[in-house]
Amino acid sequence: MSDTVSWHERARLAALGQPRALYIHAVSARKTSFRLQLILPPFSVSTTMHAHQSPPSSPIPKYLQANDLTQECRDIISSLPKEEGWVSNHLHLYQGCWIKPRYMPGVLAFQKHFQARDTDIILATTPKAGTTWLKAILFSLLNRLRYPDFQKHPLLTSNPHVLVPFLEIDLYNENQVPDLTSFVSPRLFSTHLSYNSLPTSAKVSNCKIVYLCRNPKDTFVSLWHFTNKLRLKGTNSLEEAFDKFCRGVSLFGPYWDHVLSFWKESIENPQKVIFLKYEKMKEQPTYELRKVAEFLGCPFTPGEEAKGVVNDILRLCSFDNLSTLEVNKTGKLSSGEANEAFFRRGEVGDYTNYLTPEMAEKLDRITEEKFRETQLKF
Repeated sequence: MSDTVSWHERARLAALGQPRALYIHAVSARKTSFRLQLILPPFSVSTTMHAHQSPPSSPIPKYLQANDLTQECRDIISSLPKEEGWVSNHLHLYQGCWIKPRYMPGVLAFQKHFQARDTDIILATTPKAGTTWLKAILFSLLNRLRYPDFQKHPLLTSNPHVLVPFLEIDLYNENQVPDLTSFVSPRLFSTHLSYNSLPTSAKVSNCKIVYLCRNPKDTFVSLWHFTNKLRLKGTNSLEEAFDKFCRGVSLFGPYWDHVLSFWKESIENPQKVIFLKYEKMKEQPTYELRKVAEFLGCPFTPGEEAKGVVNDILRLCSFDNLSTLEVNKTGKLSSGEANEAFFRRGEVGDYTNYLTPEMAEKLDRITEEKFRETQLKF
C-alpha cells in the first residue's frame, strides 16, 4: 500500500480485513509458560498475550530466577560493579544502567538482534513513572479503529503489560531471537533502558520514541512500594531505599541519567522523541493525548472529536477504571508479578505522605544539580 495513504484510511481498510486468528506456541522447549499471540490484519498493532493461567507453582517466582544464564552472560555480570538490589540480591552496573541478573540476557539479546523499523513505536520510561497507564493509552490510541467498541476492548480482559510487552524484559529475555512476525506495522513495544543503551537500529531508524518521566519524589515512593510488594521476605526500609535512590542505585537507574538521555535526544531530534511529563498528562490529559496522536501521525479527525473518542480513550485508560477490572485485581503476568501490584494510587504529590521535609529537600537539590544545564524542571 502506498506510503501516501493516510493513517485513518490504512486503519479503516485494515478493520475490514480478515477475521483475527489466534494461535498458541511454546516460547521455547525449556520454558513452561506459553504465549498467546493475536494476529491482526495489516496496520493494526499486534497483541501479544501471556496466558492468564499461572505456570506450575515454584518456591521462587520467575521474576527472581536467574539460573539459566549463559556462561557469556555470567562472565559479563561478574566483571560489573554491583550493589545490593531492591528485590533481587544484586544489581549490576551495565553501560551506566543498573540491571538485575535476570534481565541481562534480554538486554544483551535486544541490543544485538533487534532491528527497528521506521514505523516502530517504542514507549520508554523509568520504572514507576506511569508506564502501565501510558501503555494502555498508546495501545488504545493506535488501535482505536480496530476496537471502536470500548465495551469490548482488549484492555478489559488483558493487562497493559501483556498488550505492550517490554523488549528487554519480556520478548528478548524469553527468547534470544524472538519471532516478531506477528507484530504488524506499526509495532508497539516498550523499554526501561536509557536512550544510550538502546540498539543502534533504534537510534538510526525513523522509529518514534514516546518517553514519559515523573517527578523523582513520586517515582521513588512508588518504586519503594512496588519493590516491597515483590519481595518474598521482609521489606526495604524507606530510609535505606532512599539512600540507594539518591546514589543512583535503582533498577534501570540512575533516575536522573535516564531522564537526561531522552531529554537531550528530544531537544536534538524532536521528530523522533517526544518527551512527556506524568504530572502534565494528569493535569491536561486531552491536550497531551492529542499531542501524542499528532506526533505519531494518527491525529484525531473532526468526526472522532465530535464523537468524544478522545474522552472515551482517557476514560477507558483511567486509573479508576483499569485498577478495578477483574484481570488487574486477580491476574498475574507470566513472570509471576501480580497485576494488582502495578496499581497503587497514581496520584501527583503522594510523596508528601512518606518523605520528611529533609528527604524531599535532598531530592530537590540533587535534581536541581543534575538538571542545572537544562530547562527541565519539576
